[in-house]
Amino acid sequence: MPKKAESGSTTIDLLDYLFGPGERDEHVDPHLVAGWDPDLPCPARTPDRMTLADLALLLDAPVEALRGQKPEEHVWHISVRNHGDDRVLSDAEWAQVAAAMVHAAGIAEHGDEQACRWIAVRHAPDHIHILATLARQDGRHPRVRGDILNMHTAARVFEARWGLTPMSPLDRTARRRPVTGEAEKAPRRGLAETARESLQRTVRQAAALAHGDTDFLDRLRDAGLRVRERLGDDGALVGYSVALPGDRADGGTRPVWFAGSTLAYGGDGVRASRSA
Repeated sequence: MPKKAESGSTTIDLLDYLFGPGERDEHVDPHLVAGWDPDLPCPARTPDRMTLADLALLLDAPVEALRGQKPEEHVWHISVRNHGDDRVLSDAEWAQVAAAMVHAAGIAEHGDEQACRWIAVRHAPDHIHILATLARQDGRHPRVRGDILNMHTAARVFEARWGLTPMSPLDRTARRRPVTGEAEKAPRRGLAETARESLQRTVRQAAALAHGDTDFLDRLRDAGLRVRERLGDDGALVGYSVALPGDRADGGTRPVWFAGSTLAYGGDGVRASRSA
């Protein structure tokens, strides 16, 4: 579960905290699990190759090189945590999660060599912290919009793929229960579950297997669902709705559509090309 943490204007202060003992000595073996450079030395494990001050300078370099006004708070910070009953993820698995989170947030999309610089630090079994500086390496400002919703969508994919406990404090991404009318309709149609539950199951399976929005929507159609896309002004996919064949309203004159955001796996309605 990704959670937005306090932003700031001093990179070294946050690094001191992440790699330090914590407020009550709760940080155990703090170390890097991922970063914008896969060969980045870890300040905790190889201090002869990289100090915290060195790392702060590297992270801040694109900010100092920005053309025009610099952001007042250039340090972006989130934590990603598992449920206490989940198995302990490996560093390699947390690295996958971190890369998916910065991709989903618009911090560093996959394959973008000019993206923002970022690191992921682990100092406990059940969570990581991700720190990024809000300046691209090509001298431009990043476009970070709807980051927390997109990251929750990416998190749903990992939860489904690895059998983790679904965690979300957001009503827009929480799984919705069928309303009374839906529950009464299912037995009338001779169905073992409501249309919403069938759609939730199909959407969850497609989200766990898909490699981007197009593949996700194709998988929904291949599963027999009716799919309706919602596009933004720039032509990008910003939402979708699905309907179960045969599930109709108003005397059978129209399909019953469910927005992706009401089925738990869409944040703002989209599964996310910004997922792992």
